[in-house]
Amino acid sequence: MSSRDFTVSITVDQRPEAVFAAINDVRGWWSGDVAGETGKVGSTFTYRYGDVHYSKQTISELVPGRRVVWRIEEAHLNFTKDPDEWVGTEIHFEIEPREGATQLRFTHKGLTESLECYEACCGAWNFYVTESLRDLITSGVAQPNHPV
Repeated sequence: MSSRDFTVSITVDQRPEAVFAAINDVRGWWSGDVAGETGKVGSTFTYRYGDVHYSKQTISELVPGRRVVWRIEEAHLNFTKDPDEWVGTEIHFEIEPREGATQLRFTHKGLTESLECYEACCGAWNFYVTESLRDLITSGVAQPNHPV
């Protein structure tokens, strides 16, 4: 088993500032209920998808057009023996200009194969980043209602 963190990348034709803005529009690309401020360092927001998933994120870093980091402070996944296995993990969005395009590298630090939720969470993140967030960045409209 690997201990590498889950990572996925996309490349879009939009500028880094547009990618940064879309990431911070969490309600636009992540399905479920999002409550709280999602675009200010030090603020917290919660995410809830029915009784399946709850998490509370603190925004620990925002560098416009370059980087967003969320730290998971609380979590409850109802489909794992340890429902708080996300607690203490971090979600990183790294934005980098690439020859007229922009690369977004998403990493959920601490989401490794050793966690029970790994397969389900990777599948969900893959959808949200490579489809829903990509759609929001490229067209201004996402379809975040993926069945989790």
